[in-house]
Amino acid sequence: MRAAVVRAFGQPLVIEERPDPRPGPGQVSIRLEASGLCHTDIHAAQGDWPVRPVPPFVPGHECVGIVEELGAGVTRTAPGRRVAVPWLGWACGHCEHCLSGWETLCEQQINTGYGCDGGHAEKMLAHADFVQPVPEGVSALDAAPLTCAGVTTYKALKVAGVRPSQLVAVSGIGGLGHLAVQYAKIAGARVAAVDISDDKLELASELGADLVIDARTQDVGETLKRHGGAHAAIALAVDDAAFEAVNAGLRRGGRLVMVALPAHGTVRIPVFDTVLNGTSVIGSIVGTRQDLAEVFQLHAEGRTRVSYETRRLSTVNESIDDVLSGRVKARVVFDLGAGR
Repeated sequence: MRAAVVRAFGQPLVIEERPDPRPGPGQVSIRLEASGLCHTDIHAAQGDWPVRPVPPFVPGHECVGIVEELGAGVTRTAPGRRVAVPWLGWACGHCEHCLSGWETLCEQQINTGYGCDGGHAEKMLAHADFVQPVPEGVSALDAAPLTCAGVTTYKALKVAGVRPSQLVAVSGIGGLGHLAVQYAKIAGARVAAVDISDDKLELASELGADLVIDARTQDVGETLKRHGGAHAAIALAVDDAAFEAVNAGLRRGGRLVMVALPAHGTVRIPVFDTVLNGTSVIGSIVGTRQDLAEVFQLHAEGRTRVSYETRRLSTVNESIDDVLSGRVKARVVFDLGAGR
C-alpha cells in the first residue's frame, strides 16, 4: 500500500510503499476510500504541540473506508462494512472520564494519526470498538470531514449549552466553521459568522448565517455587542487574536469555547471584565462515539451539507501549503479510490 509519511518534523511528507497492515486482537484492517486533511494533521507534521508524535508516522484522522479483515475477538463489525475512524482511536473504558461519558478526556487514549498511524494511506488498522459505522446513503467523501470537523464543532455547541434564539459567534468559517454554522442553526440559534475571507463569509451566508463579520474591516467585539453580544463564541480560527476578538463580543454570562489549537497559542483574558460580566472560557476537544453517531444521523437525514474539494494523496504537500495560505474554501478530502 501507499502512505503519506512524516519522516521528520517540518519536512515535506514522503509518499512511500509500505506492507499491507494485518490486524491484531481487537483490531480491523480497513481499505480506505477517503481521508480529510485537518489542520491538526499539519500541526502533527510540524511538531507544533508540546506532546509530539514520534516519526515516522502516517497522519490523518478523518478516515473512512471498508473493513477488510478482522483481528481475533472482533464481533461488532464485519468485512465489507463502511466505517469511519476518528481522532479518538482508543480509550481505556475504565477510568473516571470514560465511565462518566467523557472518553475524549481519557488520559490513556490513543489518537489516530498522532499516537498511531492514520488515514493518509490506502490501508490502515483501527481498534474495532472505536470505528463508527457510516449510515447508508452517506458517501465516504461526505463522511470524512464529519468524522472530525463535524463531530468537533457539534460537541463544541453542546459544551456551549446553546439554546434556541441565542446568538452564537462562529470565528473561522472553514472546514470546521461551515459545519458549526449549520449545527448552531439546527439548535435554533442566531449565527454571527466571523472570517477574513470573502469566499468563506459568502459560504456562511449560504448556510444560513444571520450576520457576517469581516474581521479585516470590522471590530468583531464591537459588532457583536451592537447585536446584544454573543451568548456563546466558538473559536475555530487558528489565531490568538481571533480568540480575543470574539471574547470581547460576549454578553454578560457568555461562554468562549476554545477549539482551535494555534501553535504555542496564548490568549490574554481580561480578569476584571471576565469577573464583572460572569463570562466563561471553556476548552472543547473533539467528540465521543455517540456524538459522531448523532452527526452521521443528522447528515443522513439531509440536515447538513459538507463543503469540500477532492484531491489525490500525491498532492498532500501542495494541499498542506494551500490550507496554510488560506486557498482552501472549506475542506480538502483525499479521494483514495481515485487512483494514484
